[in-house]
Amino acid sequence: MIERELTVSNRLGLHARATAKLVQVLSAFRSNATLLAKGREVNAKSIMGVMLLAAGQGTVVRLRVEGEDENAATEAIVALFERRFDEDS
Repeated sequence: MIERELTVSNRLGLHARATAKLVQVLSAFRSNATLLAKGREVNAKSIMGVMLLAAGQGTVVRLRVEGEDENAATEAIVALFERRFDEDS
């Protein structure tokens, strides 16, 4: 199991488009992924679950990934957060 702390840095936070991109990236992996923020824990592969976090800019979330391809899945999600969900272009 891998756990990473990430900060939502894109201007609009985990809104619908960013959440859809997160779920799409994770769908390529077999590992289970969970996001924890604001006292909630949700399946990171669920658009509705991630939207319920209402994680705005500056929110710190904990990513937990567990499974056979957990390293690659974690790297992909960390990269997505670091690219601010590709919203700066």
